[in-house]
Formats: sequence, C-alpha cells, structure tokens
Amino acid sequence: MIKSEFVQKISEQNPHLYQRDVEHIVNAILDEITGALSRGDRVELRGFGAFSVKNRPARTGRNPRTGTKVSVTEKNVPFFKTGKEMRERLNNGH
Repeated sequence: MIKSEFVQKISEQNPHLYQRDVEHIVNAILDEITGALSRGDRVELRGFGAFSVKNRPARTGRNPRTGTKVSVTEKNVPFFKTGKEMRERLNNGH
C-alpha cells in the first residue's frame, strides 16, 4: 500500500472528512515522526511499534561488480520494531 492508497482508505472509512484533510493529517503525522527521528528521539506508538535511529559505523565494502574495495561512510538509518499487538495480529491472523 502506498501513501495515496492509505489516504484513500481512511477517507472512505470517514466520509465526514474531506480527502485533502486526511492527506494533511497523514502528512503531519509522518512529518512529526521524521522530525523526531532526525533529532535522535524515539517514537513509540503503543500496539503498533517503535521507530528509532541506529548508527552504522564507517566500513570498507566491496563493489559487487568489480570486487574493488570501496569506503562506506558512517550513517544513521531508521529502525522499526513492531509492537506486541501487531506481532500477535500478524501471527494469529486476526
């Protein structure tokens, strides 16, 4: 599911809301999550999961085509861990 499909589905479930308003709400939520992660904060949505940032240190990698060594810089990457309720729903089929 892509973001536009997500917005459409929420709009269909809430006919009293305009689709553009739902889109603004979804964008605001995603912007807040992104902003918190960029500040180094953790975002926890109970029953759904937690977003955090993990650091990957610099390393020496290899170009898969040529086999030559390549320097890979340090970077921060987003990490998501599912919540207990979501794991149970996924595994029990509810």
